[in-house]
Amino acid sequence: MAKTLDLISPIDGSVYLTREVLSLDAAVDAAARARVAQPGWAALPLEDRVAMVRKANEIIGASTDRMALELAHQMGRPVRYGGEFGGFSERLTYMADIAAEGLADDVIEDSDTARRVLKRVPWGTVLVIAPWNYPYMTAINTIAPALIAGNTVILKHAQQTLQVGERLAEALHEAGVPADVFQNVVIDHDTTGALIADRHVDFVNFTGSVGGGQAIERAAAGTFIPVSTELGGKDPGYVRADADVEKAVDGLMDGAIFNSGQCCCGIERIYVHESLYDAFVEKAVAWAGVQVLGNPLLPETTLGPMAHVRFAAEARAQVAEAVEAGATAHIAKMPADDGAAYLTPQVLTGVTHDMRVMRDETFGPVVGIMPVKDDDEAIALMNDCRFGLTASIWTNDPAAAEEIGDRLETGTVFLNRCDYLDPALCWTGCKDTGRGAGLSKLAYQALTRPKSYHLKKA
Repeated sequence: MAKTLDLISPIDGSVYLTREVLSLDAAVDAAARARVAQPGWAALPLEDRVAMVRKANEIIGASTDRMALELAHQMGRPVRYGGEFGGFSERLTYMADIAAEGLADDVIEDSDTARRVLKRVPWGTVLVIAPWNYPYMTAINTIAPALIAGNTVILKHAQQTLQVGERLAEALHEAGVPADVFQNVVIDHDTTGALIADRHVDFVNFTGSVGGGQAIERAAAGTFIPVSTELGGKDPGYVRADADVEKAVDGLMDGAIFNSGQCCCGIERIYVHESLYDAFVEKAVAWAGVQVLGNPLLPETTLGPMAHVRFAAEARAQVAEAVEAGATAHIAKMPADDGAAYLTPQVLTGVTHDMRVMRDETFGPVVGIMPVKDDDEAIALMNDCRFGLTASIWTNDPAAAEEIGDRLETGTVFLNRCDYLDPALCWTGCKDTGRGAGLSKLAYQALTRPKSYHLKKA
């Protein structure tokens, strides 16, 4: 009997859908078909590939109500937020707009005696392993530039958002992308590892946990297949003495709580200059306290369930450990908190870096707040972390923010904002966040390899 996967809806714990898992032989066959299809796809004019990807964007955009509803069922985000098409389209469109520039030949010499050129050529088949927390936006970060650059793509989406992979395949195929050029597959961890270890694919992009990233790198060891990883974070915010407290609270708390805190670049720890600390905490507690936890299908709900009971259990454990160690939890248990997937947002004070809630990724609607005396203390605390994805600085002094940013161990520095991917800037990280180069012109460099031509003319 074929193995199946159940997608459990966080709304009520019911089975939302069930899908059959491909056997290893079937997955290898899919990869072989992708490899056969790749030269023909790459041989198409760039403008044709771009046009098909843009058309897929239009198709996805025609069903945003369905997207919002399906995301609520799959991972719990309230329908009031309308799905992910805005960010999805922004990223896809930008990568399409810069494709000609990003993939252009670098002509070193073209004289009577020689032509010397650096070209960018596709790797071949790109395996995209996408996460459930922003399932459309994170997937398209790699899918769009990979296809535009001439690669074929195999997508393995997370079990929690299997339907998203199907919707992407439907749109791309309707837009004209051949079935073997973009394939959505349901495969298990062992088959995924075998596709990599046996070199059935040529490039791997993985977004997920540190443990998952380590497993991917182990599978690729010795194959020389490039592996791009984005493994989450414990992103800090810093509120300087000259910051606008109201704006800082609104920005940072939204960054901490939106999507039930299930964002790799969400704010999980906040450091506030001691002169503003009391005012900031008071306003932050008020901000979190008025959130409406409940069924994501209801329009009044601002905070839905976490995507899975086990994710909520980890967040609860971190909060409980912190309180046991002396921290103060400021938000009373909300009526909809069922001890399972529905989790009350929480603001913690009296926290220290000895507590897991200030060290380990929580990935829930929980934030710890600490006072600091100056920039140096804030920088030291912000860097005291095994992750390095983004950092958010709130101040009226842009020059000071840039100087602070230069000292931070992070992939992106934000001033007076947070929790956002600018498609013109490289999405990258350091330390246990992994290494990669998503979006921006650097994505095209990552998803292609350089090929040199030294043509001596007779």
